Amino acid sequence: MELATLTAKGQVTVPKAVRDALGLQQGDQLSWELEDGAVRAVAPLDVAYLKGLEATLAEWSSQADHEAFQDL
Repeated sequence: MELATLTAKGQVTVPKAVRDALGLQQGDQLSWELEDGAVRAVAPLDVAYLKGLEATLAEWSSQADHEAFQDL
């Protein structure tokens, strides 16, 4: 188990063993998920990829799509 200390500014350093295991590098972004009182860091988060994915899914959110799939 790796431990880290929360600073007064709410910052925490990801332990080196964890950074190494996940291949994290300076500038990588982490996403935090909360579930049943526990937190999980998801890394690395590729924001550019997610934004691109979101943009391509916009074509599936028209009013016609909502009407066609409302009973599913």
